[in-house]
Amino acid sequence: MKNLSHRPKNYLGDCSSRKITGQGLTEYLIIVAIVAIACVGAASFFGDTIKANFLALGSDLTGGEAVDRVAETSTSRAKAKTDTNSKTTLGNYNN
Repeated sequence: MKNLSHRPKNYLGDCSSRKITGQGLTEYLIIVAIVAIACVGAASFFGDTIKANFLALGSDLTGGEAVDRVAETSTSRAKAKTDTNSKTTLGNYNN
């Protein structure tokens, strides 16, 4: 009698299931990378405003001096607006 449980593997079927799993993982990693890049961009764009808010919050929580959050946020927002409107060239990039 032949042993039917010892059949050759279907390598084509195994390979396609691995490709599908790998494809899903790759798509997930691409989406995570796009979200991470967007977060870094948003943090760099709103960096001064976010920093002022966190510093004021930390100062309030630790019992430090009260900081006028509205004034600091308005100042950093105005600076960001003027920086956005100014033309950036290679001569004044880091200035």
